[in-house]
Amino acid sequence: MFEIRPEGNAAVSLWLDGRLLLRHSPEAPALFCGRGCENIRMYRGNFDIRDRIDERLALRLTSTEGGCLRFSHPDLAGELCLKAQERDGLLFLTLQHADPSANRLWIRLAAEEGEHLTGGGEQFSALDLRGRLWPIWTREQGVGRNKLTEVTRLADALDGSGGDYYTTFFPQPTLISSRRFFVHLENYEYAELDLREPDFHEIAVWSSEARLVFGAADSYEALLEKLTAHLGRQPMLPDWAMKGLWLGVQGGTERATALEKRCKDGGMDISAVWIQDWEGRRVTSFGKRLQWDWRWNRELYPELDRVIAEDRGTAWMGYINPYLVEGGVLFAEAREKGYFVRRADGSEYLFDFGEYDCGVVDLTMPAAFDWYKNVIKTNLIGLGFRGWMADFGEYLPADAVCFGGSGKQLHNAWPMLWAKCNREAVEEAGLLGDCVFFMRAGAAGSQRYSTLTWAGDQCVDWSEDDGLPSVITAALSLGMSGFGLHSCDIGGYTTLFHLKRDKELLLRWLEFACFTPVMRTHEGNRPDSNVQLYDSEDLIAAAARLTRIHDALLPYLRHCVQENADRGLPVMRPLFLAAPDEPRAYDHRLYSYLLGEDVLVAPVVKPGEESRSLWLPEGDWIHLWSGKRFSGGETSVPAPIGQPPVFWREGSDWSRVFQTVAQEI
Repeated sequence: MFEIRPEGNAAVSLWLDGRLLLRHSPEAPALFCGRGCENIRMYRGNFDIRDRIDERLALRLTSTEGGCLRFSHPDLAGELCLKAQERDGLLFLTLQHADPSANRLWIRLAAEEGEHLTGGGEQFSALDLRGRLWPIWTREQGVGRNKLTEVTRLADALDGSGGDYYTTFFPQPTLISSRRFFVHLENYEYAELDLREPDFHEIAVWSSEARLVFGAADSYEALLEKLTAHLGRQPMLPDWAMKGLWLGVQGGTERATALEKRCKDGGMDISAVWIQDWEGRRVTSFGKRLQWDWRWNRELYPELDRVIAEDRGTAWMGYINPYLVEGGVLFAEAREKGYFVRRADGSEYLFDFGEYDCGVVDLTMPAAFDWYKNVIKTNLIGLGFRGWMADFGEYLPADAVCFGGSGKQLHNAWPMLWAKCNREAVEEAGLLGDCVFFMRAGAAGSQRYSTLTWAGDQCVDWSEDDGLPSVITAALSLGMSGFGLHSCDIGGYTTLFHLKRDKELLLRWLEFACFTPVMRTHEGNRPDSNVQLYDSEDLIAAAARLTRIHDALLPYLRHCVQENADRGLPVMRPLFLAAPDEPRAYDHRLYSYLLGEDVLVAPVVKPGEESRSLWLPEGDWIHLWSGKRFSGGETSVPAPIGQPPVFWREGSDWSRVFQTVAQEI
């Protein structure tokens, strides 16, 4: 239940279920309006965003009558109206200013000492977001993502692609407070979550209108149920997707089938073969890229339709994105039909994806949306694919002109529209529940459309901001933002400068992925520079063992994925769900997580480590590999390759499953 409490002297406060959300007074205003002028430049999905604030004006409460709190300032025409409405157990706030020149809004929420804030979409560099500014603008995650590292410096010097702590494919203006409430900004315009101050949390949006949703509950689990009921939930994954390993290979029919056979002969359970180059490929300075004309390349993959049809025990998967390469057959068709996003002068908006230009299909145009959906149904599903990587979605320029509005307005919504296009194709083909597409880009609403996400293009290294450890943080932050099915490129993807995937990194990444919903490999952008899973007999044997462990976990994984579908509880969960009042549980540098409710995983994330120190929540835990009992608190266990620290909760209903897993030592 919410309350608006007048507090005298033009002051007012807003409460939800006994929690103070905001307090506004002349001395400490919570609402500001202003005027600004932005400059947004993009180069290959990397954005330079600069905002010149011409005015920022603190508003004053003028009226509390008529179901609307009214605020004004003498330098603004008209008033800002704040309306509150409770619906379906949530509080909806609408703020709208009558002056159309007021194109910036700031809202300050009450903060408390020791309060933790999580969410923010998929964030790779922090789980507790307090103390930093978080821009909400989908973009390339960047290479290295840390301005203090040599890799990021080199990437910035090369083409400005180094990234920073806040750059992500899937940002979302959602915060979950340790005071057991959440706030979600419904706007898709550029926004900022400024969490640097001790006394308030500030949400800024480039608009004269803001729409906020609040929910409160007694537990994080109940909060997530409310949040995901509002944003949407992912459907149940099919069993084949949670079994064994999705083998990422490329290079044609002969090579793909030979590597599949080699891995299966070595004992691996290969549930899927993922061939991203089914449509052909091109080589650039970045590495081996794809031919973005989404049609079966019969020269590279002869008889692929027969192979897919006859390989009944294995799902075959492909690749697509929402862009079409200039000169391709589909490009010509889209051009003829007028289906591309345009510039202000009416010309097609083509831009550089790295040594080739592409057009952007206008997903806000109903005819273009349906046409592209039919490309998926005909060219991918029609070929027999049971899933695909639905890549990209971050590149819509701010100055683009779309059927449904400007690029600035639509940029953050674009990944959600791309997810919707894929979802409708799957549903119309009658394959929801069996066909799985996985995405890196996302926005609020992707939760209800996308079937799986993956962490994107991590470096093939151990770095905290863009290597193996960053995937754990990404999964947990995204889970707290309402998307509970997370996966990754085993071994990483980005191979640049001095980076090369070695055997130890691949094995540690593989054993981590074993304790996630889906195991999928990727050869990387420069496959010849990286150690691959199929390179040697000992690697194949190690992977075979881990696929058996993953298969033995299937009953429990199925339960966890069903909980996500039914209640919105993520499969990979932060430790503070088990210990909400323990400050250390909010530290992403623990690099530990709960797999469902009853398993705790602490992957090895540093090279050369043969043991691992970790923290266990209160209770008794059974070490998976030794069977020894550990009580909550600090501990250390051996962690040889192939045996990452994994514990299960004593007394779990799934004890027999875990004991079966332990037999694969």
